[in-house]
Amino acid sequence: MTISVFLLDDHEIVRHGVRTFLEAHDDIRVTGEAGSAAEALERIPLVRPDVAVLDVRLPDGEGVTVCRDIRTAVDPPPACLMLTSYTDDEALCGAILAGAAGYVLKEVTGTSLVGAVRVAAAGGSLLDPTLAASVLKRYRSPDYAALSPQEQRVLDLVATGRTNRQIAEEMRLAEKTVKNYVSSILHKLGFTRRTEAAVFAAKLRYGTVKKP
Repeated sequence: MTISVFLLDDHEIVRHGVRTFLEAHDDIRVTGEAGSAAEALERIPLVRPDVAVLDVRLPDGEGVTVCRDIRTAVDPPPACLMLTSYTDDEALCGAILAGAAGYVLKEVTGTSLVGAVRVAAAGGSLLDPTLAASVLKRYRSPDYAALSPQEQRVLDLVATGRTNRQIAEEMRLAEKTVKNYVSSILHKLGFTRRTEAAVFAAKLRYGTVKKP
C-alpha cells in the first residue's frame, strides 16, 4: 500500500529535500505541499493524506495549530509528524496536546524520516509515553484566575491559532485593543511568547491542568 504524504514548510528547498528523500521509496508518495498554515488548512482536506509532515514554526501560524485543526476537520484524520529545529519541552508538549504522532528534527537523516513516516502511517507513535508524561508534569501551570473574563476569552481564541485581527473581528474590538490584551495575558501568566500561552490554553481545554 502506498503511503500518501503532505508537506508543510515555508522553505521551498526544505520541501524539495524532504520530497526527494520520501519519493525515493516506492511505498511513499507526496500528494501535496504548502508553504503556509493557511494553504495547508485549505489543501489537506482536499488531498486527504495518510501522513502530514508539518513545520512547527510558520510565518502565519504554528504547525501545532494546523495539526489540531486538521485532525478535527478531516475524517479519517492524517497522522501528523511535527518537523522542528528545536528539542525543547514546549515543542513536545504542543505536539502531544495537538494529537501528533510524533516530531522529528530537521537534521534527521533521510532514512530516519522515512521510518518515522511509516510508523505514523501504521498508527504508531514516536512520542515516548514516559517522556511525554514527564514533560507535561514539569510544564508550569500559571494562574488562569489572574486573567479577566475578557482576557480569558482572548486566550481561548489565541489557542485556536487566530491572529489578532481575526480575534478583533470575532470579538468586535479594535486590533490594537486585542494586541494590548495579549500583552497583558503574557505578563500575567509569566510567558514571553504567544505560543506558550496557546499551549497553556490547550492544556486547560484538554484537562491536563484544571481551571480554578
